[in-house]
Amino acid sequence: MIAATVSAPEPGLRASVVVPARDEAELIGACLDALAAQSGVAADAYEVVLVLDGCRDATGERAAEAAARHPGLRLQVLTTAGAGAGHARKTGMDLASARLLAVGRPDGLVCSTDADTRVAGDWLAAMLRAADEGAEAIGGRIELDAAGRLALPPGVLEERARLARARHDRVLAGPDGALGEHWQFSGGSLAVTAATYDRVGGLEPRAALEDEALERSLARHGVAVARPLGVRATTSARLDGRAPRGLARDLALSSWLSRRSYRRDDFALEDLLAAKAATVSAILPAREVAGTLGAVLDGLAPLRAAGLLDEVVVVDAASADGTAEVAAARGARVVQEDALLREHGPARGKGDAMWRGVSATSGDIVVFLDTDTEDFDPGFVAGLLGPLLTDPGVALVKAAFARPFRAGNALVPHGGGRVTELLARPFLNLHVPELAGFAQPLAGEIAARRGLLEALPFPVGYGVEIAMLIDAAREVGVDALAQVWLGSRQNRHQPLRELSAMAYAVLVAASSRVLDPAVLDAAAPGPLALPYDERLEVRSVAVEERPPLASLRPARAAV
Repeated sequence: MIAATVSAPEPGLRASVVVPARDEAELIGACLDALAAQSGVAADAYEVVLVLDGCRDATGERAAEAAARHPGLRLQVLTTAGAGAGHARKTGMDLASARLLAVGRPDGLVCSTDADTRVAGDWLAAMLRAADEGAEAIGGRIELDAAGRLALPPGVLEERARLARARHDRVLAGPDGALGEHWQFSGGSLAVTAATYDRVGGLEPRAALEDEALERSLARHGVAVARPLGVRATTSARLDGRAPRGLARDLALSSWLSRRSYRRDDFALEDLLAAKAATVSAILPAREVAGTLGAVLDGLAPLRAAGLLDEVVVVDAASADGTAEVAAARGARVVQEDALLREHGPARGKGDAMWRGVSATSGDIVVFLDTDTEDFDPGFVAGLLGPLLTDPGVALVKAAFARPFRAGNALVPHGGGRVTELLARPFLNLHVPELAGFAQPLAGEIAARRGLLEALPFPVGYGVEIAMLIDAAREVGVDALAQVWLGSRQNRHQPLRELSAMAYAVLVAASSRVLDPAVLDAAAPGPLALPYDERLEVRSVAVEERPPLASLRPARAAV
């Protein structure tokens, strides 16, 4: 649905500036003030096309007030139903191109900026000069506003500068390198001629990153992008943008990484003991790990003796290799997973063991530890607990580490974590990008507050870690989640066919959190078909889920 308040284009129209806006009542006035104050361009040579995209606030009223302040501003207003900034920008730029072509100006500029952006006083004049010099597409330089820069955590600006240098290097190395005085081509400050816009087919109908798609389309059609430093704009450094992708999302991720990524060395044992005001339980799910469990428990012993850990519980899966005996010999409390919450039947996998383990412990904070680790270090545990013990705003902490891959006697740095790299990381980037900063989303080393864990459902198998991460972010917000760099981890490597089953469990658990329930139900996740030579193996993969433990309290109390 598109509603319009649009007058006929002026015969002398040379540029049409498109501004998509959704709930921008606080910022739209400054944006339009800056556009009205353009120097070096006649008032009747340009117009502003404001696209109100599903606004629920007073953006339209603030825009009308700006128009009243600047009676010479030629403001055209469209109203769309709220399909997203990309669709709104396309609607406006399609109209702008048609209006320029209607007055016989194929060399006129279809320009774009954003409602939270203030263009420089000579922004449009600089765009037109570039077009007069032959540019068919122009990318303007965008800086963060001063107040927003000051509000960002330390390190964010340095990281952005590093990434900017890398992007500029790529521009300089490309076919348009001679025109690349900077690296940007963003919807907040760009322009193409009406003829070029028409020739490349306009903007793609995308909710976000439509500017990146336009840049690719220009490249396919052989259109060079000029990036002059003289085309300048300032934008807000807010972290809650209106689009699912873009600057605000990038800043939010960088900000989270700066504030919520820690290193194990940040937390000395004596400092944690001084800060400790909660009890801590360690849960170690164990299945046939007699060869590695002893070293893990030996590493935990000093932490338990010092008072950092209040209880250590090994949840054994009826291991036949003496796992339970190894644990008991080192003073850990051993429980068999099938003996916990018997009313839910036999345990079905790692996630089930973790869920049942929470029910068998009492600590205010629970830390889960893998037991197949060859190089366990007690500093791992101190690191995981550090943010929770020192910051009440943190609710869950995941381990972050390098994953080498052992191939015979050779060790390949960063070659491990194959399910993470091939499935979990791409999935999160696509569907839950606010969690893309987690280095090891499938890490089994997790510490969290009991109240959060008891509020979450647990997939019974290998989908538990990614499900816990997504669910925790929705329950308490990404800012309550953290990661701690622990160095390097060497875990057992499973055969690829075993990883297929693991990846399937991860995919089902993650998909159930981003897809419409009806879609997942229609897919009916079932057995995994694994062709092998000329035979077909059909493997049952546990993908069901256990309910939040908090939901079981009334029923268990009645028993």
